[in-house]
Amino acid sequence: MTLQLTPKEKSLLEDQKKHEQICIEKYQSYANQAQDPALKQLFNSYAGQEQQHLNTVNQMLNGQIPNMTSQQNQQSGQSNSTTTSSSSQGAIASQSDSTLCTDMLMTEKFVSGAYDTAIFEFADPNARQALNHIQKEEQGHGQGIFQYMQSKGMYNTQS
Repeated sequence: MTLQLTPKEKSLLEDQKKHEQICIEKYQSYANQAQDPALKQLFNSYAGQEQQHLNTVNQMLNGQIPNMTSQQNQQSGQSNSTTTSSSSQGAIASQSDSTLCTDMLMTEKFVSGAYDTAIFEFADPNARQALNHIQKEEQGHGQGIFQYMQSKGMYNTQS
């Protein structure tokens, strides 16, 4: 079954493609900059998932309905949880990692919101399902970053 995209749907997917490319670049770059090994691992994991998102968006742009079952099975072995190892890093490293996390959390909020809009604009239920799947993973990335930040004292929900 092929996916017939309207001009608006194609435009939305082109936007999401750019967002995914930027997410991949940021996660890869930030993994190299992060001081905490657990944060490096988290960012590398998310970079891989963002690549899967980009592959899905590209499939859709090529008129193909992505097989979400195989993607879900691949990702069931991957974890969105963060490792909260205690770190003896100095304040400078913590501040640097905090800045990276803050930027990625803002990015994930934006990307998730953009997927929310796109989901409502697609007529094909399979396309909507694929976009919804990606959005849920983007929200999981945000949750993982939030939990990491909270565990390291970088994000205070009490203020």
